Amino acid sequence: MGGGPRRTDESEEASGHMETTSGAVAQAPDAEGGQQVPSARRTVYGYLSAPFPWYGLDEAFTGPRWLMQVGTAADGAVEHGSIGHGDEPSVRTEATAEERERFAVVVTVAANPSRRSADGTGLLEATTVSSAAWLAGVGLLSFTWPGQMDHSLRDDWLEQQTETAWVLADDLDGSDWSMLSLPVDGVPTPFHYRESEFGWVLAGSTRQGVHIGAYGRGMSAYGLGFAQIKDIAAYA
Repeated sequence: MGGGPRRTDESEEASGHMETTSGAVAQAPDAEGGQQVPSARRTVYGYLSAPFPWYGLDEAFTGPRWLMQVGTAADGAVEHGSIGHGDEPSVRTEATAEERERFAVVVTVAANPSRRSADGTGLLEATTVSSAAWLAGVGLLSFTWPGQMDHSLRDDWLEQQTETAWVLADDLDGSDWSMLSLPVDGVPTPFHYRESEFGWVLAGSTRQGVHIGAYGRGMSAYGLGFAQIKDIAAYA
């Protein structure tokens, strides 16, 4: 299983087989004349090929916005992706540096029903709000490095925390989560919300056939709003 958490059948149901998609970025074909397409353009092709709308913070946020990556299924279909807002986060050990970082990342997850795999040999479980919570939780961990931790110990710490993030995402009605109402396309929408020493994570669903996850540090989640992105190509 490598460095990822061991998954039960229930885990697969809530994650929607997200483990097959993490870190994948769709690539665009080379430009005419053999020239390479710039990295930002290659990345945006993945977003443009998604059959669902992308979400980010609404127009009340006026800071920088940037593409991160999309996740694809085994057949290449885009299933989820992330849009960053604010400071581009990095893994840092200095507490003062982390305190200065202000960012929020919005994860859009296609609300897929249970379906056959591309080769027809298996069944992919439906994606749920837990899928969005899981991706947001792991996303926050990817930019977290506790102070005073030796480099050699971080992999073990990350594996333990990833498992914890999974357990939390699989129990959205548990005591670790509270409910928070935030606007989505101007409509008040319930979100599951939790805080930790590393930042905050939230997850909910939209009326547009997608689930939204989000995570951040240095920016309060209570004042956020989400909106469908009208032109994702403008981010390239």
